Amino acid sequence: MKLQQVMSYVRRAIDDYHMIGEGDRIAVGISGGKDSLTLLYALHGLMRFYPKTFSIRAVTVDLGFENLNLDRIRELCESLKVEYTVVQTDIAQVVFEKRQEDNPCALCAKMRKGALNNAIKAAGCNKVAYAHHKDDVVETMLLSLLYEGRFHTFAPVTYLDRMELTVIRPLMYMNEADVVGFVHKYDVPVVKSPCPADGNTRREYVKNLLRQLNRENPGVKERMFTAIQKGNLKGWSENIGN
Repeated sequence: MKLQQVMSYVRRAIDDYHMIGEGDRIAVGISGGKDSLTLLYALHGLMRFYPKTFSIRAVTVDLGFENLNLDRIRELCESLKVEYTVVQTDIAQVVFEKRQEDNPCALCAKMRKGALNNAIKAAGCNKVAYAHHKDDVVETMLLSLLYEGRFHTFAPVTYLDRMELTVIRPLMYMNEADVVGFVHKYDVPVVKSPCPADGNTRREYVKNLLRQLNRENPGVKERMFTAIQKGNLKGWSENIGN
């Protein structure tokens, strides 16, 4: 997939859900994975011609694993002329050594978001862009349905009252397969996650389940996404097209 196509998806999401306003200072949460780097490329490209002026910076929360190398991401940000901040933490030690969590992902995510949001506020940003794509939206809905007994997923735009920070998800119209295609085409410097729980989570199970469902019932993922948009979930149906 070409960058122009990625920017088209991103702009449609931004326009449909009013994600960006004049003068916004947006931090892009960079995990080092394919999704966050694709979002960085897209927002950087969109800045040049979007009718509302906005700025971006990249922020990575280093969880404290010893084998994380961010050199290529630093080089990418330098080439794009995007300011890059790495927040050093000991989250990995807390989650895996001190607490020895049976389900480490929940605590890790909470601590990581807290560190990220604090860094973003300190940098003077008013918004943070997360790189959740369409598959993430549907997978989160399935996780909620299977393990919580409710029809729920994250919204395209979320305002965090306590932080006075707005979360936006501009990749929400992109399929994961499209992200993979973009990364391969442009040789995006993806950094493999050093987390020992990577690939062994409930989300990974649901990801594989969704793939199987979509293979056996072509188009089911798109129908699920449409159901989310039309399902009267907070932050979804009330914004699109207004």
